[in-house]
Amino acid sequence: MTSPPIAPADLLALARRTLEIEAEAVGRLGERLDHAFLGAVDLLLRCRGRVVVSGMGKSGHIGGKIAATLASTGTPSFFMHPAEASHGDLGMITGEDVVIALSNSGESVEIAAIVPLIKRRGAKLIGMTGNPASTLAREADCHLDARVSQEACPHNLAPTASTTAALALGDALAVAVLYARGFTAEDFARTHPGGSLGRRLLVHVRDLMHKDADLPVVGVDASLKQALLEMTRKGLGMTAVVDESGRLLGIFTDGDLRRLLDRDVDVRRAMVAEVMKRGPRTITEDALAVEAVQIMEQFKVNGLLVLNAAGQLTGALNMHDLLRAGVV
Repeated sequence: MTSPPIAPADLLALARRTLEIEAEAVGRLGERLDHAFLGAVDLLLRCRGRVVVSGMGKSGHIGGKIAATLASTGTPSFFMHPAEASHGDLGMITGEDVVIALSNSGESVEIAAIVPLIKRRGAKLIGMTGNPASTLAREADCHLDARVSQEACPHNLAPTASTTAALALGDALAVAVLYARGFTAEDFARTHPGGSLGRRLLVHVRDLMHKDADLPVVGVDASLKQALLEMTRKGLGMTAVVDESGRLLGIFTDGDLRRLLDRDVDVRRAMVAEVMKRGPRTITEDALAVEAVQIMEQFKVNGLLVLNAAGQLTGALNMHDLLRAGVV
């Protein structure tokens, strides 16, 4: 027997209602955050072992994501299946660990079976349930209230709003812990070395800059013609101008050349010192490449000269270098 066709408008209305219910469930979590949440944060900060997250069924899927988020934000963590725990995996837990157990009912048989063993090992237990009066809530050292008034499922059966609430509460816990731990963007990049995150957060200016023979530079007594030849050879659309001791005095760029032509300056006779821009934008070679992007965008320039810690000119880079490196 086939079901009667459902009007598109009814499907959209159901989808919107689902989102409304789940958004309301998450919103109400904030109203219930109290000393118990702070206690959970404290347990994680004081944990000398690892954080072990466990849950059965849909709660287990949410638990896996929470464990992954904690691990990527500075808290060593892994997921342990509660059914496997009863068949040997409980040996993964030590007395220095903290266990986060998820169960919407708080009465999951597989979770309840391992709670006494977790306690016996001396590990601390954080329970996340939708029932503050449940066994898991009572036995936990700290209970996080993730209850919802209803599921988004039209039959109020399939875990929908409850799993969304648990996921959001887990994210709130992870973010609070990373903030309290002083976890930085560079720390985050160290756990994400692959892909764009690693490139954006770990690449330094010294890794991309043109230096030595590839660095465009002329002396302050050079003619504009000589400066243009140097720019052409090095292909960066700019050249640094230095004094006899190598100290940076200025910069001349393709944009400066276009502006000179508008002023009818005789480029064959001009000296670079007469037309260079003094006090150019610079960046240190130890700075992150993303900082170079920020400076270029803020001041609307396409290239930067690079200085070392002593303020000496050591390199140059432009926006094309940043694009090739995947930083932009």
